[in-house]
Amino acid sequence: MRIRSVLASELGVIQEIERAAGVLFRGVGMVEVAEDEPLSVEVLEGYRRAGWAWVGCDPEDRPVGYLVAEPVDGALHVEQVSVHYGAARRGVGRALLTYAQERAREEGLGGLTLTTFAQVPWNAPYYERLGFRVLGEDQITPGLRAIHAREAELGLDRWPRVCMRRDIS
Repeated sequence: MRIRSVLASELGVIQEIERAAGVLFRGVGMVEVAEDEPLSVEVLEGYRRAGWAWVGCDPEDRPVGYLVAEPVDGALHVEQVSVHYGAARRGVGRALLTYAQERAREEGLGGLTLTTFAQVPWNAPYYERLGFRVLGEDQITPGLRAIHAREAELGLDRWPRVCMRRDIS
């Protein structure tokens, strides 16, 4: 699996990956999430310009998954990681997270963080299998609290959500 930086010409492609990945939420009764619009091209471009946007590519170098992140409270916070449903269960998400962790290590950050749905099989249970742990209330940093609050304003708190972290060893 080749992981590389997102090209400016691929921002629309990663929006389509997000839409395709969202289809799976219909099967667990989360239609609103399935229909939610992806991050805007402008927001994605901000991650790309900052050097915090990567794609996982198929053998023809076509993106099939992506990850965008930013440093938050001494960790690299994974804002979004999505894999096209046609490429699911092939290690794309795992490879993207591993790459992000390597980049975080290079930048001197102490771990990866993310917020996710607690009960969706390919969310919190998947991340736990990859070594992430659910943070207790007293472990949630101010930056993560702000992210969680922003997500609540968007209505994502209709379903149980958790903050998670994987330390860099």
